[in-house]
Amino acid sequence: MIGSWSYSYTIPQTPRPKGITTSRREIRDIGVAYAVLTGCLLLVFSGNTYLGSGFAPPGLHGITATLIAVAALAALSGFVAHEMAHKIVAQRLGYWAEFRASAYGLMMALVTSVLGFIFAAPGATVVSGMGEFDRRSWGRTSLAGPMTNLSFAALFYVASVGALALHSAVVVWLLVLAFINAWFGTFNLFPFGVLDGRKVFRWSRAVWGGAIALTGTAMVLTVLALYFYGTPLL
Repeated sequence: MIGSWSYSYTIPQTPRPKGITTSRREIRDIGVAYAVLTGCLLLVFSGNTYLGSGFAPPGLHGITATLIAVAALAALSGFVAHEMAHKIVAQRLGYWAEFRASAYGLMMALVTSVLGFIFAAPGATVVSGMGEFDRRSWGRTSLAGPMTNLSFAALFYVASVGALALHSAVVVWLLVLAFINAWFGTFNLFPFGVLDGRKVFRWSRAVWGGAIALTGTAMVLTVLALYFYGTPLL
């Protein structure tokens, strides 16, 4: 099982950006977090863990080019795109926003991946100037990440349907990518603690309910499809 969350928090006021901006520190932080998470996913996918892996299809245990590509794509779509969606929406609303890695969260990812699952908080999209009580801005910024995951989940799911005529492993891995994105989106929409769902829920319960229903449905569909192909996730 894989669990990952992201969160946003406010720092002291900084100049508002003109357009979409970044910095060397953000590029470094997102690069390190992406590399670590890709490595953790690769470890879990390969089955080379203490508890084994429920993700690797039969015959595909061990490090292969396919697993490296899938792990890299899973981290890119499930994590990097999620964080960049937060950042872009916040900056389009006129606020400064950048990703910052969490050493503790990345260490937690490494430790849990050795056991055969991933539970991590790779970092945060830091936002400056967005008032604590500006629920609409926080809600829109927070919703962007899970909805990006939902978009990728739908894309990979549709691609898996189109790949039915190809080798079964291709279909399975596309479904795994769909599941990871659906799960990331659903988990982050839980309305608790620092998760995105809490900010969306405070902004609009109707929007939150619709969003988690969509990501939850996508997750269930991919789990059922993976069981159909004989690759259980649990």
